[in-house]
Amino acid sequence: MSSSETPPSLYAKREPVFPRRVKGKFRTLKWYIMAFTLGVYYMFPWLRWDRGPELPDQAVLVDLANRRFFFFMIEIWPHEFYFVAGLLIMAGLGLFLFTSAMGRVWCGYACPQTVWTDLFILTERWIEGDRNARVRLWKAKWDLKKWRLRITKWVIWAFIGLATGGAWVFYFTDAPTLFVDLFTLNAHPVAYITMAILTLTTVLFGGFAREQVCIYMCPWPRIQAAMTDEDTITVAYREWRGEPRGKHRKGAPQTEELGDCIDCMACVNVCPVGIDIRDGQQMECITCALCIDACDDVMERIGKPRGLVDYLALTDAPAEIDGIEPKPVWKHILRPRTLLYSFLWALVGVGLTVALFMRSEIEMNVAAVRNPTFVTLSDGSVRNIYDVRLLNKNGEERTYEMSLASDADLVISLEGLEDTKVVIPADTAYLQRVYITAPAGSAAAQEDRTDVRLWVEDLSSTMRAYKDNVFNGKVP
Repeated sequence: MSSSETPPSLYAKREPVFPRRVKGKFRTLKWYIMAFTLGVYYMFPWLRWDRGPELPDQAVLVDLANRRFFFFMIEIWPHEFYFVAGLLIMAGLGLFLFTSAMGRVWCGYACPQTVWTDLFILTERWIEGDRNARVRLWKAKWDLKKWRLRITKWVIWAFIGLATGGAWVFYFTDAPTLFVDLFTLNAHPVAYITMAILTLTTVLFGGFAREQVCIYMCPWPRIQAAMTDEDTITVAYREWRGEPRGKHRKGAPQTEELGDCIDCMACVNVCPVGIDIRDGQQMECITCALCIDACDDVMERIGKPRGLVDYLALTDAPAEIDGIEPKPVWKHILRPRTLLYSFLWALVGVGLTVALFMRSEIEMNVAAVRNPTFVTLSDGSVRNIYDVRLLNKNGEERTYEMSLASDADLVISLEGLEDTKVVIPADTAYLQRVYITAPAGSAAAQEDRTDVRLWVEDLSSTMRAYKDNVFNGKVP
């Protein structure tokens, strides 16, 4: 190539994908999952859960102002973030498990990108028509009809995106109150900004980008190869049965024996990512199984057995070609890799459950004030100062009594209180300064360190908790 010649462009303009409507058991399953997941997302902020008069009654609430997370009867505090970390670990292990067993089944059925893209495509099909009509509209010039259909579609998409962003912000504050504040323009600017960003990204990803998010933005297609093997059940084309493909014309002489595939392109036309499953396993495939529904419908109409495109493992191919019954599905699923993922997933789940139900209703932390290490009072007694943080996890006000356990002659007192009882409001962390004093001339006043144990008791439930610490005296 001479220096004056322009190098060829490596950029390929995106060809839009217009999936055709299809009916079948997998498409029906996807409708059910979409309805369930969207229903959970949109409705959860409106569910109520009675926690008492002093606590929020929203069933699912991320209370950032008070640094708490409520999920029905469960309440998670900041120092209990390990529960959230455990749930994320379980989600990751679950993704590994499902991928190793059935490929990108999460991507095809329950991924938010898939669910919202299905919803946007449903809206587009309702307004513009099925695949052929949408292709014609895409190629048509911009006239009044095209503008009317596109603007109608975009407006509905915007409302879907707005509902998505609105539902998200409802998880972070009382939903009914925020709903009124949004319409009366009394909500915090952060709420409006968050809704605007989520509305824009939902419409962009679900309405316009669609399969490009799955192919180019999502890292999972690149990772999934490490999770799958020849026993993974995924959507595949039975090439040994379908090839050579060709049109089956009645009464026309056949120059060669054709396979079951009539090259109708039904599997390609219904694919939401625009691939041809007959080309083999591909990174772009999200295992949604719509091509199975489309191919089964064609096979029934031409009188051929279903399953030309189906869920199967690579190890099934040699057996089916030789006419041998392939391994049952459970043998593909229950293999060392999936059993290991299942064991780890269950182990983390059991650990979180045990930790959740074994956690104490009283949280206590003791920090000694070391500047100064001790104070000598006018009567010669020695005093140490401690900051005790108490957490009342109950939905009602509780009275706690503090006491001291030690072999030495020590006296406990609470700053600002006449006795050793402290009242803590419901669901509140409370900081109390505590004094421990050794009388003049006592062993504890003269020794360098004396072991002490601070006790706190809930007078309503008699539940107790303690923390060990040390008392510092004067070195003689």
